[in-house]
Amino acid sequence: MKKIVLAIAAIFTLFAATNAQKYAFVDSEYIMENIPAFTAAQQQLDQLSSQYQKELESMHSEIEQMYGDFQAESVLLSEDMKRKREDVIITKEKDYKQLQRKYFGPNGDLFTKRQGLVKPIQDDIFNAVQEIAKDGSYAVIFDKAGGTTLFFTNPRYDLSDQVLQKLGYK
Repeated sequence: MKKIVLAIAAIFTLFAATNAQKYAFVDSEYIMENIPAFTAAQQQLDQLSSQYQKELESMHSEIEQMYGDFQAESVLLSEDMKRKREDVIITKEKDYKQLQRKYFGPNGDLFTKRQGLVKPIQDDIFNAVQEIAKDGSYAVIFDKAGGTTLFFTNPRYDLSDQVLQKLGYK
C-alpha cells in the first residue's frame, strides 16, 4: 500500500513539475529578415558567390574548349604531343577543382566571409534569446525555422518580436 501511495505521489509531483515548465518558440528566419545588417551581409555573400561562380564557369568552359580541340586534333598529333596536351588539360582540371575548394569548400573563402559577416548577428540573436529565456523563466525555447518540425504554434508563445525588440530593431 505504501508503494502505491508513493508511486501516485511521485506521478503527481512529476506532473506538477512538468506543468510548471514554460515553453516558447522563435522564428530565427523572421528575426534575421528584419535585421538590416543581416540582409546587407546576405546580399554581399550572394554577390561574392556569384563572382566566384562566374570565374569557375569561365575556367570550366576553357577546359571544355581545350578538351574539344584535343579530341579534334588528336588524330594529327604524335604520341608525345598527345601526352603533353593531356597533361596540360589534367593540370588545368586540377587547378579548377582546387580553386573550387578554395572558394566553396568547408573552410573556403565564402565560408570564412560568412563567418565574419553573419556569425556576429547570429550570436547577438542567441544572446537575446538566452536573456529572454532567463528573464521569463522559460525551460525551452524552440526555433521554428529550419529543420525543426512544429506542427502547430500558437502566436501567443512566439517570442520573435520580443527578440527583435531586445536587439533594438522593433
